[in-house]
Amino acid sequence: MIRFTVFSLFFLCTGTSVLGQYRLTGTVQSRHDSTSINGCTIYLNDGKRTAITDKTGQFVFQNLPSGSHVLQTSCPDFKVAKQTIAITGQDQHVIIWLNSRDETLSEVVVTDKQSDFGFTRMRGVESMGIYEGKKSEVIIPEQLVANLSTNNARQIYARVAGLNIWENEGAGLQLSIGGRGLDPNRSSNFNVRQNGYDISADALGYPESYYTPPTEAVGRIQVIRGAASLQYGTQFGGLLNFVMKKPVTDRKIELVARQSVGSFGFYNAFTSLSGTVGKLSYYTFFQYKQGNGWRPNTHFTNYTAYADVDYHFSEKTTLGFDITQMSYLAQQPGGLTDEMFRANPRQSNRERNWFKVNWTMPALHFDHKFNALNEFNVRLFGLYAYRYSLGFRPNRVASVDDNSERDLIKGDFQNWGAEARYLKRYYLGKKQAVLLLGSRYYHGYNHSIQGLGSTGRDANFTFIDDKQAISSDYQFPNRNVSVFAENILYVGEKLSITPGVRFEYIHTTADGFYGTVTRDLAGNIISSTRTNEYRTNGRQFVIGGIGISYKPTPQLDIYGNLSQNYRSITFSDMRIANPSSVIDPNLQDEKGYSLDLGIRSAQTTLYNFDVSGFYLNYNNRIGEVQFYDENDRVLRRRGNIGQAIIMGIESYAEADFLRLANPVNQDLSGVLFANVALIHSEYNASEIAGVAGKQVEFVPDVNLKSGIRLGYKNLKASFQYTYLSDQFSDATNARDGGVSAVIGLIPAYSIMDASLSYQLSKFRIETSLNNLADRAYFTRRATGYPGPGILPSDGRSVYVTLQVKL
Repeated sequence: MIRFTVFSLFFLCTGTSVLGQYRLTGTVQSRHDSTSINGCTIYLNDGKRTAITDKTGQFVFQNLPSGSHVLQTSCPDFKVAKQTIAITGQDQHVIIWLNSRDETLSEVVVTDKQSDFGFTRMRGVESMGIYEGKKSEVIIPEQLVANLSTNNARQIYARVAGLNIWENEGAGLQLSIGGRGLDPNRSSNFNVRQNGYDISADALGYPESYYTPPTEAVGRIQVIRGAASLQYGTQFGGLLNFVMKKPVTDRKIELVARQSVGSFGFYNAFTSLSGTVGKLSYYTFFQYKQGNGWRPNTHFTNYTAYADVDYHFSEKTTLGFDITQMSYLAQQPGGLTDEMFRANPRQSNRERNWFKVNWTMPALHFDHKFNALNEFNVRLFGLYAYRYSLGFRPNRVASVDDNSERDLIKGDFQNWGAEARYLKRYYLGKKQAVLLLGSRYYHGYNHSIQGLGSTGRDANFTFIDDKQAISSDYQFPNRNVSVFAENILYVGEKLSITPGVRFEYIHTTADGFYGTVTRDLAGNIISSTRTNEYRTNGRQFVIGGIGISYKPTPQLDIYGNLSQNYRSITFSDMRIANPSSVIDPNLQDEKGYSLDLGIRSAQTTLYNFDVSGFYLNYNNRIGEVQFYDENDRVLRRRGNIGQAIIMGIESYAEADFLRLANPVNQDLSGVLFANVALIHSEYNASEIAGVAGKQVEFVPDVNLKSGIRLGYKNLKASFQYTYLSDQFSDATNARDGGVSAVIGLIPAYSIMDASLSYQLSKFRIETSLNNLADRAYFTRRATGYPGPGILPSDGRSVYVTLQVKL
């Protein structure tokens, strides 16, 4: 009996000890969009034990005694969070909310520093979007040592592999980037957005972006390659999204003022205000920019204003409104022939050519989180804009201006749309899955008139008082309805599969007339004929894709995706009045698919890399070729060229070699980066003679950007080298530009840039020296405005910026 009592007491004591061990589980999520954060390290009680979150953001600690325990997080791209948990006789579950490093909240204690690379990637689920298995790049402009005042794309996008950038004006008024053989003209082959909504002239019928957000106001630039077509619409290039800076959360008012001066009369004034008052937060800026340009006849003035106001009804519900207003007037010096460029690339024989743009974009967004597993948002957006071009633009570029009536094109745009998304996290067995459903309605309207303008030299955008002087007048209404779905399915802890599908209905119309004007020897109008035209095209189709991601370790991601792409013909493809260009009446939409396969790092503090191969099959590619008409005139025909195959390797890597060698010294930094794209392109089939087997236009075989950045405390300096090999501007691979210079070889070029910045308390000074060697080069042969002909890029230039933050 006594032995039983002793044994029972012993069992009770040991049993109490065993039963006193408890389980602590948790989920780590982004406070901004409630997405689960994978690969986050959780430290328990000052690092005595650690755990790493899985794909669903979950972690677990076993066998913990009752009492107080301290959790601390360490996760790339997020601020450190520290949280105390009390275990009182039972298992506990905790949700840890992390804040992006561009936010400052009182409960966050920052103990580490984000990478100064200025470059990262999209997470698997982020901001109501799915990016698992997709090739993505994210640029953080504030961390770059680059010329932000002029939106210098060569420096800002240096780490995005394979981009081909047109540089024909140094003010940064328009962004023209392409990649993988896509025409860079005003980034028309990307789905270009700001804060997630369209900003191009017309997303379907005229997807050219005449507005580029000032880089000084941009928090992040997101680039999602071809697989983005499933979520954002039918573009071969993918998504280019400018995420504007967010309001500061810990101050009622913050003022940032930047003043920049530079070569060729450049001046830029940028001022922003930001803050949070109770549940209301705001961010607004105004920018004024002017300059005379590197060539004569290139004066410009530009202003941009923006305001964003958000009201947080609760932590789960936010209503926001933002509006953008931009306007600029630019004189255009015209293009050059090859001979003129070799003689003097700074010359200009056009002083009556002008370009005027006005862009107004209101947008409303509503975000609601039902709970940790279900979220919804809706965006309403509009665009009210115009672009006017005026000038003397004969097919012979070297012709002296005869002071006759100028060619005037006026385009007015009135568009609006709505997009809704629903994100649901759910479980299949014990594995969490993520479903994204979305829908879109888009209503576009463009009124385009072309005819004769005044004979003066000023920026007078009015037609002459003669009805016969109107050569074309068209209305282009269009409608687009689409729905899509993507779903992340996790297979084990390391593998995920993401299938997706999108349905599109597109209806486009061209309604108007085009005319032919006959003149006498004195240039007077004798007669004009008009041809009425009404064309409508409705089509519907389904595209699909699939992405795969395998993460053998939390720091490594092997990814791949296959996605169908589609691009509808544009307004300019339907009808254009140009004396040297004709449109193929049998023009068809472009179709194809893109494939990516690569390996990339998930580490962002000391090193970063992404090496991938791609394959792009481009059917019915639209382009231009030269031909002779019945009068032996050299003309250009715009139509479907054929099937283009573009494949290559895009690689990017950078590392902070000084911190890798000495991680203790955080004051010293030395970053080396290299971005190399090796691309092979070929027209596999074409009905046009002399095209099959030729290289695809706008595809340099070698595209290299490399550099170094050194930093000591608040002093940073960078050097960048850019090289692009030869590329062609048309499908026949013509090398001689001839009298029009709109086709021909774009010779290889190499450029060097250097920048410096220093931070002193509330002040920062930045300086940039672009094109150090003062190389004469060009990246573009324009077929119309602002040419036609060769558009030289800027020579050596220097810029200085002073910033104060109060």
